[in-house]
Amino acid sequence: MAVKERMSGNEAVSYAIRQINPDVMPAFPITPSTEIPQMVSTYIANGEMDTEFIPVESEHSSMSAAIGAEAAGARSLTATSSAGLALMWEELLLAASNRLPLVLALVNRTLSGPININCDHSDSMGARDTGWIQIYAENNQEAYDNFIQAYPIAENESVHLPVMVCQDGFITSHAVENIELLEDEAVKKFVGEYNPEEYLLNPGKPVSAGPYSVSSYAMEAKKNQEIALENSKAAILETAKRFKKISGREYGLFEEYRTKDADYIMLIMGSAAGTAKQAVDEMRAHGFKAGVLKLRVFRPFPAEEIAKALSSCRAVAIMDRCESYNGNGGPLGSEVTSALFRNKVMVETVNYIYGLAGRDFTVEETKAVFNELEDMAVNGKKPEQYQYIGLRK
Repeated sequence: MAVKERMSGNEAVSYAIRQINPDVMPAFPITPSTEIPQMVSTYIANGEMDTEFIPVESEHSSMSAAIGAEAAGARSLTATSSAGLALMWEELLLAASNRLPLVLALVNRTLSGPININCDHSDSMGARDTGWIQIYAENNQEAYDNFIQAYPIAENESVHLPVMVCQDGFITSHAVENIELLEDEAVKKFVGEYNPEEYLLNPGKPVSAGPYSVSSYAMEAKKNQEIALENSKAAILETAKRFKKISGREYGLFEEYRTKDADYIMLIMGSAAGTAKQAVDEMRAHGFKAGVLKLRVFRPFPAEEIAKALSSCRAVAIMDRCESYNGNGGPLGSEVTSALFRNKVMVETVNYIYGLAGRDFTVEETKAVFNELEDMAVNGKKPEQYQYIGLRK
């Protein structure tokens, strides 16, 4: 039976961690993810879980310790935000290249500078090419559900890659919403016990882990890692199918909201998808055929699936909550247009930058984007590409 509760996103993720009861959690506090290790350590102190909690001196050390624990055959995780993720940079690459299925709870926060503690996606987007699977949540329910699904994806025998479970700082991490929790036993059965057949630091089978790789072997290792990321797409969908059976909630690589007959679609990630859906509902009431494609899985990037989903509309707004500093657009702007081109889907697109460092993104601004798409498609008026929404003049 579902357990109805009210929780913040951080509380929901911490509750999921308690239910999973992983073996090891190293952590170092950083806003706005600090509550997660705080709450988990409280569960441990109260005897509600027996995870080994390791307080460390930095985020680099927390990921290093998680890597060491996972390499020794223990199910491990950590949590961080923003500069904490940046300090882990070297270790993120090691976790993925050593094929360690650990999980990171990332509470998205802007990277400096100027220093700011509010939400955008610059931290996780900066790590998009480190080899991690990345899954994003719109709300607290999804943050909880995504975390429960993370280990079965990461530990899938055809994958064995780390998973980054992302939610928007303060917007979901600290805001309280109604949520449906699963029973403890249902979660434990769904996630299962972690008994890896092989692991790096097995004393009975000594191997050299992380040695210098000569040119004759390094490319093959990179290719195998890339194949595993491709395999994770099927693992994500299979895990979501199993999760629906115990929760009634359906997940995929992305969510299509009123897109079936939409002339204009907004592609967006994270909490702002709720704002976009509200705008779509209001515009639909006046006959405007708008829709939202909410991207859930950014890595592996579902290029073919996105191209197919956007193939029947007249124009697409691609929304980036991150500046890529390439002079041409944001990360989503680059990857979505590449996906459309490679799959020969010739649809008009406009890339928008919004919500940096916690800047509000409103229903009215969403409607203005849709109106701009219509003006382009119907009247031929070309909008400014790569524009900032809500920028002070």
